[in-house]
Amino acid sequence: MTRRGRILAWGAGVTAVVVLGIGGVGAWVYNDLNNNINSADVDDKLGENRPENLSPGSKNIMIVGSDSRDGANAKYGKDLTTMQSDTLMVLHIPADRKWASVVSFPRDSWVEIPSCEKGDGSTSTPHHFKINEAFALGGSNGKVGEAAACSIKTVEANTGLRIDHFMSVDFSGFKGMVDALEGIEVCPKQAIHDKKAHLDMEAGCQTVKGEKALGYVRVRYAVGDGSDIGRIGRQQEFMDALAKKAKSKLTSPDAMYGFLQSITKSLTTDPDMAGIKPLYGLADELKGIPSDRLSFLTVPNYGREADQPTDKANVVWQYPQAADLFTSLAKDKEVTKPQLEAAKKNVVYASSVRVQVLNGTGVSGRAAAVAEKLKAAGYTVTGTGNAPGGTVAKTTVTYPAGLDGRAAVLASRLPGLRATADTAAAPGVVTLVVGPELKVDDVA
Repeated sequence: MTRRGRILAWGAGVTAVVVLGIGGVGAWVYNDLNNNINSADVDDKLGENRPENLSPGSKNIMIVGSDSRDGANAKYGKDLTTMQSDTLMVLHIPADRKWASVVSFPRDSWVEIPSCEKGDGSTSTPHHFKINEAFALGGSNGKVGEAAACSIKTVEANTGLRIDHFMSVDFSGFKGMVDALEGIEVCPKQAIHDKKAHLDMEAGCQTVKGEKALGYVRVRYAVGDGSDIGRIGRQQEFMDALAKKAKSKLTSPDAMYGFLQSITKSLTTDPDMAGIKPLYGLADELKGIPSDRLSFLTVPNYGREADQPTDKANVVWQYPQAADLFTSLAKDKEVTKPQLEAAKKNVVYASSVRVQVLNGTGVSGRAAAVAEKLKAAGYTVTGTGNAPGGTVAKTTVTYPAGLDGRAAVLASRLPGLRATADTAAAPGVVTLVVGPELKVDDVA
């Protein structure tokens, strides 16, 4: 449970329900917890243009740690919309159930937010922003289901993964979980004083509860390098400690009942996951996975400042590594953390890719439109023009000797493309010939 609990603590930490009793009392507890879970059907808000599940039998579950700014949480942050997603990850369970991966998405990831239904009945226009804006945008009316729908659309649009289920856990439930377990021990190596997280802690091991525990998992700017990447690591460590503490309380019905009450009351899922039985089934599937086959991954990324010098706050995903990760999971191929870490070492910034864009569609202005999208993503566009011969059958990416890595980065951002060498190409420039099948919106 120690490693699996990092997943379950956010969305489905209900395996311990079996220790709460059997017979009449057990049935009452079961129904009580079962009725706590909120359900939201989001299918009608996801549209028809969704990725296919390329591996029947596999599951992709989006898990959101939502930070509502209502009630007791209102003091956190300023001038923010009602709902925020502080934690976003996807749990991939393959069809053979022999391994699993949890992929964390830094909330400062600069991605395209697709058109979403907003709480006021209007529809947003596609634009680029931080990935966590999707939850706030869809949930501007305070409804978790609509917030989750926009996050699902955003994850699907940027990864190509089909999201089969979702779970959202509000941080108010997180505090209740920690308190039911009588606190969690943490051991910060340095003192933490952060006004935004409302946290004052001295260095060294100590037990935290309630608001202090919430502040600890939320703290960012006053610890380490102040990045969301560092916070993801602290949250995973805290969830590991929480799972160990929950395991130690399995023989204490009162503690476990309070723990499970807190998580189920703050849990919203899609209808197929809304109940103790399906959550227990999920936990049972995870239970059979060896601990060394469960990988906790973070989408490869780098500071957007490398491509856009004025943006010192956000990160962009590293390509082709991010695309390779998503493609592997979509095809049910295991990716281990060492494999991903090794791949991340070869960073190619988008700004270092010099590309000329040629129009092979016969439609006036198509090259210019694609070029603008590439510039917005940080690429260096050297010029636009028409393809030799006017039109082509399909889009191509070609490169001269020595630019295979940069060409691969560009090709990975375009659907279904692979770069090919062209010995006659001009040195120093990758060539993108836009074919009729490439839509402007396909350019990431």
